[in-house]
Amino acid sequence: MKALIVDDDLVLADVLSFTLRRAGFQVVLAHDGQAALNAWQAEAPDLIILDLNLPRLDGLTVCQRIRERAETPIIILSVRGEDDDVVRGLELGADDYITKPFSPRQLVARAQAVLRRAGGSAPVSGPLMAGDLTLDLERRELHRSGHPLGQLTPLECRLMEVLMLNSGHVLPADTLIAHVWGPAGGDRTMLKQLVHRLRAKVEPDPAAPTTLETVPGVGYALLQRSSNS
Repeated sequence: MKALIVDDDLVLADVLSFTLRRAGFQVVLAHDGQAALNAWQAEAPDLIILDLNLPRLDGLTVCQRIRERAETPIIILSVRGEDDDVVRGLELGADDYITKPFSPRQLVARAQAVLRRAGGSAPVSGPLMAGDLTLDLERRELHRSGHPLGQLTPLECRLMEVLMLNSGHVLPADTLIAHVWGPAGGDRTMLKQLVHRLRAKVEPDPAAPTTLETVPGVGYALLQRSSNS
């Protein structure tokens, strides 16, 4: 599995390269937008990690040009986390968006999630963890502080995965629908029902949720909770 990392911060690019190599990826580096397009054509990567602020061609232009010709999974990486930037990147075809700073574990997990959704065989990794929750993606088993909460359905597992990867952040309902069902496979009523089913498994009292928060008019968030709380 080959990843193209595009970032003009040479130190950060080296850190990203080391992180992904440890996770089993082959890595190709590019440090400006034009070099990114050249590397994409020459190397045919399975995944692109793309910074927005690049010399020669900006990241959004690179994303647009690649998406006009191929469906290579793209994760945008940027310090620009405002809603307009996120929406613009996703509208141009990015599969995910990570704001800096971030943890290496988060990057690897998000890369693997994008590849799974794209039908690729992502390198195998361990369970996904957020606070006191652990999700075994292969078995679809969820644990809290080592205690089993039960096995999730495929849809519940997809929803829990994206919430855990973005723990502590509010995700718009439409973003969650796209991650779980695909661009045209679900709606807000289905998402609400899925959240209700998931709460029955993860909340001590589903009527008073302390793990899956509803943000009215926006979406949902997985509240960060330590194993000591």
